Amino acid sequence: MYYITRDLECALAEALRGKKIVILYGSRQTGKTTLIERLLAVDDIKREGVVTLSGDVLEERELLAYETMTPEKARVVIGEAKTLFVDEAQKIRDIGLTLKIIHDRLKDVRIVATGSSSFELSEEVGEPLTGRMDEYVLSTFSFPELARMTSPVSERNSLESRLLYGSYPDVVTAASDMKRRRALKSLCSADLFKDVLKWQNLKNSDMLGKLTKVLSLQIGNEVSYKEIGDLIGMDNETVESYIERLQKAFVVFRLSAFARNLRNELKKSKKIYFCDTGIRNAVIGNFLPLGVREDTGHLFENYLIAERMKNNRLKDLDVQSFFWRIKGSGTNEIDYLEESAERGLLAYEFKWSPGQATKARCPKAFAAAYPEASWHCVSRDNYIEFVTGGDLMVAG
Repeated sequence: MYYITRDLECALAEALRGKKIVILYGSRQTGKTTLIERLLAVDDIKREGVVTLSGDVLEERELLAYETMTPEKARVVIGEAKTLFVDEAQKIRDIGLTLKIIHDRLKDVRIVATGSSSFELSEEVGEPLTGRMDEYVLSTFSFPELARMTSPVSERNSLESRLLYGSYPDVVTAASDMKRRRALKSLCSADLFKDVLKWQNLKNSDMLGKLTKVLSLQIGNEVSYKEIGDLIGMDNETVESYIERLQKAFVVFRLSAFARNLRNELKKSKKIYFCDTGIRNAVIGNFLPLGVREDTGHLFENYLIAERMKNNRLKDLDVQSFFWRIKGSGTNEIDYLEESAERGLLAYEFKWSPGQATKARCPKAFAAAYPEASWHCVSRDNYIEFVTGGDLMVAG
């Protein structure tokens, strides 16, 4: 399998030369282990020695157990190596306290750890490693990463494939659509929901499956935890806690409503999108071509927002993301807003059809309430500038 250069490589390589512990989060199967192993294979780091331990292996979890960890034991485990790499660190109890001991007492050892669930790992490392760590998130492939592999034009021509099958490494590198579907089915059935199912030792995934299917059918629409709970037989507090777990496992993300000036603005509403559109389609078992689908617009919207957020996170932008709607009929909603100190308030409407995009207009109520905001319409003719933050343009 060929290797696709990741956007995070430079930042991680620099962080590995620093004095802090490097923590890399990300969904299962996004290539965290591959990326770290690649960065640790450079000549000087490799020459100094690397010890790799995995939370997947019982014996290696026990080596890093906090109850028995001392500086002397750490030195025995690491030996003369200058790098300790802990994979699947969220599976090791009190790993934050263990890494704190090693970091504070073995100052010549660099430490890097990965985890597929930011809920477990962030809880484990948060307080013990305050001020001692740099945290990063590895997403599925981004538009710029894939465009560098081929060309911006080629990647734009692959838009339908991205909307249908997403951007997981095993999916992107698959040789056919049949193999892409097989990879997504395997990911959904075997790996993706492991961290959620571990919560409260859930033995039956039926309820989680029902929830993710309902969420899949509601992308682009406001969701009500109570309505979802009524549909699947779950109280709304449990629905919310499951969704939080799905978010911490990098399966979904939430957008809140933007409200400042108008009484009839929705204030407590939220929308839920999937971090990868291929996972969303796999959950509902629908890989039909875009031309015969009823949800093409929503898929496009989900893809655009997910890609934009990858870009914002990579560039470490201090940006807040929302959607906007007021009660009543008519075009009184905006698909996506960003607010930042640098660029102010940006509003975006998404239209799959370029023809519809040329006719779209900013809602009058929004323009009157927020005259300082800029409004833009994004279609498949100009979406590249949006998903890359303006860093890459392709002629129409």
